[in-house]
Amino acid sequence: MSSTRFLTGITTSGTPHLGNYVGSIRPSVRASLRADVESFYFLADYHALIKIDEPARIQRSTLEIAASWLAAGLDPERVVFYRQSDVPEIPELTWLLTCVIGKGVLNRAHAYKAAVDKNTAAGIDPESDVSAGLFMYPVLMGADILMFNAHKVPVGRDQVQHIEMARDMAHSFNHRYGDHFVPPEAEIEDNVATLPGLDGRKMSKSYDNTIPLFAPRAQLKKLIASIVTDSRAPGEPKDTEGSALFQIYQAFATPEESSTLRQAYADGIAWSDAKQIVFERIDDEIAPLREVYQALLDDPARIESILRAGAAKARHIATPFMGRLRQAVGLRDLRTQSSKTAKSVKSALPIFKQYRENDGQFYFKLLDTDGRLLLQSTGFASPKVAGQTIATLQTQGASALNELKDQLQWGLDVQTQDIDTALQALRDAKTK
Repeated sequence: MSSTRFLTGITTSGTPHLGNYVGSIRPSVRASLRADVESFYFLADYHALIKIDEPARIQRSTLEIAASWLAAGLDPERVVFYRQSDVPEIPELTWLLTCVIGKGVLNRAHAYKAAVDKNTAAGIDPESDVSAGLFMYPVLMGADILMFNAHKVPVGRDQVQHIEMARDMAHSFNHRYGDHFVPPEAEIEDNVATLPGLDGRKMSKSYDNTIPLFAPRAQLKKLIASIVTDSRAPGEPKDTEGSALFQIYQAFATPEESSTLRQAYADGIAWSDAKQIVFERIDDEIAPLREVYQALLDDPARIESILRAGAAKARHIATPFMGRLRQAVGLRDLRTQSSKTAKSVKSALPIFKQYRENDGQFYFKLLDTDGRLLLQSTGFASPKVAGQTIATLQTQGASALNELKDQLQWGLDVQTQDIDTALQALRDAKTK
């Protein structure tokens, strides 16, 4: 069975809220339990720097979001769970992608355009207070996704544009340097992708209209009671269309429960009674998680240990992949260049190329410095297994060929010595 990589992150800019839970945390945790899925989850603390200049707030938010994911059932043993800033290959990849994406594409990014439009409407310089970080946000997000060649990225509809930009970056890089990236796809749950807040707008820390995910029961009840509704009295029929209260309920309720409340709206239920129903349904799901969440908050050393272990797993993938990308773009050790002139050298080092075929399987091939095919793999169910096989060849050299004979096919007129020479060159380059 082929494996699909899911990747998602939450910006560490505040306390996680119900919108984060239903739009990202809950569907991601559910996806992580599937046998055919490889899951990557990260705390987007680099992204937080774009809009937050309070170090303590970023630190606290990192703790709270990590605790929220773990309390919601994320198992760090079966997924890759890491802090963005613990993987230095991500900002390095951001620069490589910056060099292949057009500025015109970034000019059309929603967040940047919204900032410019707001300034224009206010009659001030369109670029006033627009940081380069805000402008480059989609490239950093693209690096987050492409670093691990994620196939699916759970996002709200307002983030789909960024996934399309990541696809553009993947295609642009692959066109220039060969097939290295898998173009990602957005994964959306239509009825919960964007949850409304207390005032009916998108639930967002920016609007200060959020309901904290693990608010105490009394606070949760008070916040739900404050959700904006219209002035229709008890007995008057009410519309579910455009009702923030009903949309929030739908995100937690079963289809049958939603149908019952929809009928109650039509029958003229009092807003206070409707809010009590919504409160009880949300608390029924969240209450069991609160105790676990608080225990995690009280043990930050445990969370730090989990994140560091996750970073090690992430870098086990990112470090060798970044090495291949550096090689692909020409950031190479000068000592590996052959005696031929630079123009005639097709590749300063032998290279492994990984790719996915239409059958859903993952493959790799080993090419020498002249582009001659030395080894061609059979299909693997996941890129992880393919990468592990490459790592075995790189560390053990030709001695691993017999062990891996069922997974490899030799190129025409290729000798064991040819393969061993190529693998030795790669090992030497890695240790220099």
